[in-house]
Amino acid sequence: MALLTYRNLTVSFGGPKLLDDAALVIDEKERLCLVGRNGEGKSTLLRIVEGAVTPDHGELEAKPGLCVRKLDQEIPEIPDETVFGVVAAGLGEASRTIAEYHRVARDYAADPENESLADRLDSLQNELDHSDGWTLDRKVATVLDRVGIDGESLFESLSGGNKRRALLARALVAEPDLLLLDEPTNHLDIPGIRWLEEFFRKTNIALLFVSHDRSFVRRMADGVLDLDRGRLTRWDCDYDTYLERKSDWLAGEAKRNENFDKKLSEEEIWIRKGIRARRTRNEGRVRALEDMRNERAKRREQSGKAQLEMNDAQLSGRKVIEAKNISFSWGGSPLIQDFTSTIWRGDKIGICGLNGSGKTTLLQLLLGGLEPESGVVTHGTRLEVAYFDQHRSQLDPNLSVAENVFPGGETVTINGRPRHILSYLQDFLFTAETARAPIRKLSGGERARLLLARLFLQPANLLVLDEPTNDLDIETVELLEERLLEFEGTLLLVSHDRSFLDNVATSTFALEGDGRVREYAAGADQWVADFERRQAASAASAEKKAAKASKATAKPVAQAAVPVADKAKPRKLLNKEREALKTLPGRIEQLEATHAALAEKMSTADYYQDPTNDPVADSAKLEQLQDEVLEAYAQWEELTELAEG
Repeated sequence: MALLTYRNLTVSFGGPKLLDDAALVIDEKERLCLVGRNGEGKSTLLRIVEGAVTPDHGELEAKPGLCVRKLDQEIPEIPDETVFGVVAAGLGEASRTIAEYHRVARDYAADPENESLADRLDSLQNELDHSDGWTLDRKVATVLDRVGIDGESLFESLSGGNKRRALLARALVAEPDLLLLDEPTNHLDIPGIRWLEEFFRKTNIALLFVSHDRSFVRRMADGVLDLDRGRLTRWDCDYDTYLERKSDWLAGEAKRNENFDKKLSEEEIWIRKGIRARRTRNEGRVRALEDMRNERAKRREQSGKAQLEMNDAQLSGRKVIEAKNISFSWGGSPLIQDFTSTIWRGDKIGICGLNGSGKTTLLQLLLGGLEPESGVVTHGTRLEVAYFDQHRSQLDPNLSVAENVFPGGETVTINGRPRHILSYLQDFLFTAETARAPIRKLSGGERARLLLARLFLQPANLLVLDEPTNDLDIETVELLEERLLEFEGTLLLVSHDRSFLDNVATSTFALEGDGRVREYAAGADQWVADFERRQAASAASAEKKAAKASKATAKPVAQAAVPVADKAKPRKLLNKEREALKTLPGRIEQLEATHAALAEKMSTADYYQDPTNDPVADSAKLEQLQDEVLEAYAQWEELTELAEG
C-alpha cells in the first residue's frame, strides 16, 4: 500500500528545474535510496516530502494520518538539555510537561532542600496524573532503551555518534510511517554505522535516504530513486544492478541524441538549400524542423564529470615515516600505547576506529604536529605534505570560491601548465558565476569539492585526508578513488567509509580506544569482522556469567541453612577437558588465520574475475569459520573457569 504519491511534481528556484513534472510513490516498509549529483535537488526533495517546502506544482495523495519524520545530516547545538528532553521534543507540545518534570526532578535530586523545586515537582506530577503524560513518558523511555542511550545525560556532553542516536530516537518517538535520512552515516564510526544498519533492518518503518556511503546503500536499499537533470526515475532493484542499468540507459540516451542531432543537421542543410532552390517548400517538413529545434533547445545535457588532477611533486625518500614505541595520553587516559610501524613510499594507509579513540591524534603524532610522551617519530627525506581537513577550517567565509582556492591571482600552475583559475574550477564543476560568489552559498558537497580543488594545487608526495568523502556525491567519491589509486606518493587516510577504505587502502590502522593500534592488511573489512567477533565473544561470556550468578541467587530458601562444608565442591577437569584447554588457543589462532586469509583473498578485485572461485561457497565458509571461532572462545572460557574454580 502506498504511503504517499506525488504527481506532476515541479520545483524551480529561478534556474533550471530541480524537479520537472516528476512522479514519486513510496510504499509501506520499503527502503529507497535517493541518488544524484551535488546540487541536483536531493535535499529539496526530502524537504518537500517532509512538508517543509511547497513545490511550484504537484498533486499529493497521502495515507490518512501519515506521519513523516526527518533526520538531518547536521547535528544541532542544544545546550543545557537532557537527552530525555531532546527525545521528548519529538512528541510536540505534549512533551513539554514531561520534559520539564525530568529537568526539575534532576535539579531537585541535586538540591533536595529547595522548597520551590519541590513545589514545582508536585505541581508537574499532579498535571501528569490528570493527563496522558505518563503514557508519553513511557513511550520516550522505551525508545531511549531501543537506541541504548541514558536519558539523564546532557545532550551537549555526548559524542557525535550518540548525539546521532538521540536525534534518531527523537524521530522514532512519534512512531513515523516514513523516515527521511539525509547522510545518516555522517559523524558515526563504523560500528555505529553497522548498528544503524541492523536497527533499520529490524524495523517496519519505510525509509527514504540520501547517502554517499556505498556499503550502507548496498545493505539498506531495496530500490533506488535517481534524480538527474530534473527527472526522477525509479529503479526497483539493488544498488549494483541499478548502476549497470543506469549505465546502459545513459549509453542509449547518448545514441538517441546522436541520431537526433544528425537528423537535425540534415534538415538544417535541407532548409538552407530549399531557400536558394525554390520559393515554396514542404511546409509540413518545415514545421517538423521547427519542432526539432525546440526539442533540441529544451534538452538538458548531463553535466560533465569533475576532473581531479593532482600536482606532481618530487619523489620522497623510500622510508616516509617511522614510529618506534610511541605513546600519548589525553586527560590521564592512554590514546596511543607503544605503537611501532614504518610507512614506506607508495603505502596507502587507512586509519579507522571508534569515535574518540585517537585517530586524529595518531595522525598528528605521525606528522609531527604532536610530540609523543614516549617513543620517537622520524620522517624521511624530501617530504611535501598536503592536508585535507574534515572541519573545512582552511576555508575563509569572507572570500569568494576562487579566492579560497588561489588568493594570489588568476593563473594557477598544474604540472607545469598555466591555467586560468576559472578554467581550473570548471574541472571541479564550479561555473564562472559560482567561482566569483562567496562560499557561504555553497552546499556541504560543494565545499568538499572546493577543498579538494585547493588541495590538489599543492605539489605533494604525502597526501593526508581526514574524512574526505563527507558530503560528496557518490560519483565524485568514485572519481577521487581513481585519482588516489593512481597517486604514486604516500597516503594517510582517515575515514569511516568502508567501501572507500577497502578500494584504496593497502593496509589499515584500527583504534578502539584502549590505546592499541591494530594493523590489518587492505581495508576495513578485516577489522570490522575481528571487532564484531570479539564483541560477540565478550557478550556471550558476560551472558554466561550473568546466568550463573542468577542461578546461584535463585536457590531454594531451605538450602540456605546447609553448612558451607557440605556444599558440593567444584568438580575437577576431566582428562579430555584438560587436553582441550591446552589445544584450544592453538585451534582459535588457526581458525582466525584461516578466516583472515579467506577474507583477504575475497577482498581483491582479481578474486571475482577468476571463474574458479565460488563467492557463495566462500562467503558461507567465512560465516562457518566465524561461528567456529565463537564456539571455541566460549568453550575455552568455560574450561578456564572450571580450572580456576
